[in-house]
Amino acid sequence: MSTSYAKAKWTGTLKEGKGKMSFTGFDGPYNYKSRFEDGPETNPEELVGAAHAGCYSMFLSALITKENLTAINIETKATVVLGQDDGPKVTSITLNCEAEVPGLTEEKFQELAAAAKEKCPISRLLTGGTDISLNAKLLS
Repeated sequence: MSTSYAKAKWTGTLKEGKGKMSFTGFDGPYNYKSRFEDGPETNPEELVGAAHAGCYSMFLSALITKENLTAINIETKATVVLGQDDGPKVTSITLNCEAEVPGLTEEKFQELAAAAKEKCPISRLLTGGTDISLNAKLLS
């Protein structure tokens, strides 16, 4: 078992307030503008996207390794959409992955990419209410 920690602090009202999130290697501000209007600071959804992209890439690497192959590069971008339902919620995440894996066929790559999308811990965390889609491309 592995345990991770992160913390956040918020002061003030929703629109005029400010916050700070921190965890190993990151200590940065967030606010209403960065979350809802495209401000320069980070926001919780961006961090969810980073976590999902990182988790997915590592899980795909593990599946490729089980095939006795080594990925030269796996790059995943997660696009997180914050929408409205009965209030704000993450409605969808699109994973765009490009990987360079010598010796891996396109068919097997697509199989492994889909399995990683379904089984990585962050995908599992988001199951039920968040639409997760995948675009996976094997580079030659």
